[in-house]
Amino acid sequence: MDKKILRQLSYGVYAIGVQDNGRPCGCIVNTVFQVTSENPIVAVSMNKNNYTWELIEKNKNFSVSILSEQTRKEVIQKLGFSSGRDNDKYEGIDYQLKEGLPVLQEQCCGAMLCKVVSVTETPTHMVILASVEDAFAIADTVPMSYRYYHEVIKGGAPKNAPSYVEPEEKEEKQVLGERWICSICGYVYEGDLTKEPDSFVCPICGVDKSRFVKQ
Repeated sequence: MDKKILRQLSYGVYAIGVQDNGRPCGCIVNTVFQVTSENPIVAVSMNKNNYTWELIEKNKNFSVSILSEQTRKEVIQKLGFSSGRDNDKYEGIDYQLKEGLPVLQEQCCGAMLCKVVSVTETPTHMVILASVEDAFAIADTVPMSYRYYHEVIKGGAPKNAPSYVEPEEKEEKQVLGERWICSICGYVYEGDLTKEPDSFVCPICGVDKSRFVKQ
């Protein structure tokens, strides 16, 4: 099977917001799509190890904020590459509470408030069907595609992302010069990373340069 064909599927970048005993929590996902038009239903794929999934399972509702090309990369960094179990993921992020759920104001295109209808379990992910209880525009901006995230922002996908693909050796060799890969999020640094100061951190997930691996 040629798994590279799967890379031709389209994805976006979305923030899932949940409530954790009065504090906002959530994560970044790339798989949210509309299933029905009348009485709209959306489907969301989420790794079953995510703390956000535990909160969705408990509360039966969540928000979806549609990130745009203008959304700060630090938002993806905070929400996508740390756990809400022991981190305040919304610290320093512009958001509002809607029906008790956090909705991003970070140049997002719009948002939806969703209520769980049913859940299907796969070996690694939960596929959540949810009714859209409310939807509203936030900013007149271009939605961020997953391709834009990878090619322009040069962000990586954590291994629990549904579309994660192991990099192929032949692809890595196409880049001339030194190439360093963040072992946490997959961000690619091209050049001599050793010349960066000790204060250098990954622009996507925020770890220091000791977590980069030379390829």
